[in-house]
Amino acid sequence: MHSRTLKSVTDVAPRTRSETSALTALALAELGGAVGGIGNIHRAVSDRIFAGVRRGIGDSATPVQLAHDGISGAIYALVAGSAKATGAAAGHLLDLGYEERVRPSESPRGTALLGILQGLRGDALEVERSPLATPMSIRVNGRPIAPTATDLSDAYPHASGTIVVFLHGLCETERAWRLGGRPTYGERLAHDLGVTPVEIRFNTGRHISANGETLSQLLAALIATWPVEVERLALVGHSMGGLVARSACHRADAAGEYWVRRVHQIVCLGSPHYGAPLERIVHYAGAALNLLPESRPIGRLLRRRSAGIRDLRGGSLVDEDWHDRDPEALFTAACREVPLLDGVMHCFVSAGIVASERNPLGAMLGDGLVLVPSASGRSGSRRIGFRDEDGAHLPSANHFTLLNHDAVYGYLREWLSGPTILRK
Repeated sequence: MHSRTLKSVTDVAPRTRSETSALTALALAELGGAVGGIGNIHRAVSDRIFAGVRRGIGDSATPVQLAHDGISGAIYALVAGSAKATGAAAGHLLDLGYEERVRPSESPRGTALLGILQGLRGDALEVERSPLATPMSIRVNGRPIAPTATDLSDAYPHASGTIVVFLHGLCETERAWRLGGRPTYGERLAHDLGVTPVEIRFNTGRHISANGETLSQLLAALIATWPVEVERLALVGHSMGGLVARSACHRADAAGEYWVRRVHQIVCLGSPHYGAPLERIVHYAGAALNLLPESRPIGRLLRRRSAGIRDLRGGSLVDEDWHDRDPEALFTAACREVPLLDGVMHCFVSAGIVASERNPLGAMLGDGLVLVPSASGRSGSRRIGFRDEDGAHLPSANHFTLLNHDAVYGYLREWLSGPTILRK
């Protein structure tokens, strides 16, 4: 039953088109959209210039403006329309005569490209039922593994009763854990502690709460069909991945799901529990740029960012934070406070670009994307509930350093080697 439920949620993108043809069509369609946006900027600037000219010489400038607008508009429309039409035709031809030997979603470079694309526009791709909107899945060497007894036994022939699930961040995939070409945390933990690492890939453009729901279903199926009895489950998330893990556990705990009772640790590496400042800046910048016709196309471009990115404004974990709310509202309601799970060890690692935490630049820059108070669950008078002894700070490091660093691995090994405490 778990597998059927999971399929109904995650298999949102039919495979009637190849990923290569979909990428080709999308690239040229986006080029056409960019040309159209440039045309809109051109038109807004020329309107302002001709308005000034008319104030100086009167209506005699009108015929010149009409000719200018007609010619430039036709050129931009032709280029934009041609790019979109070419993209559609090229995608169709590829579908007819080309069979993918290696899907982009299973190759290192293709995976990186799709990860970025999904982070930026993944929610829209899902609505369009594009094959580029990769469903959440377990991945081994880039290939998806179904949560069935047979497939899991084949993929994990030496499965242990302790599973460590790894969840990547925004615009990333499970390959991000291989930063620098070094062995991953999972590989090192398997060697040192005998655990079984499981890497998850998900569409980071979806709402965090939507991915949390899908993750809950996937982990339920994983626990039910794992080759051996699962005694202990740990979740390790980088950036957005930590928020998705918390969202899934909160949802499963409220529903009384069995799998969440096997959770022993949740480790968040640079996760923006109270939001990321860059998303707030983009939110207000989009509103400001939308005020003037010359900058409105840029404002519209910023407003096309995905639901997943928008959720990072305040660290949203539940549906009610965004359901029936205007995403463009200048001032939005605060996100719901989601408590930590009772009886579970919650750990965090923050990072700072500067070497000293006392350096005032550290408070302004954090790890480059997430500020230290947000990553440690301490913002003003607000506290998520992390214990000081279950947290660590990595100086002279950026947001992505947390994906693969010896010091971070040391913390993970220490935390995950503790005694087993099962929740009731």
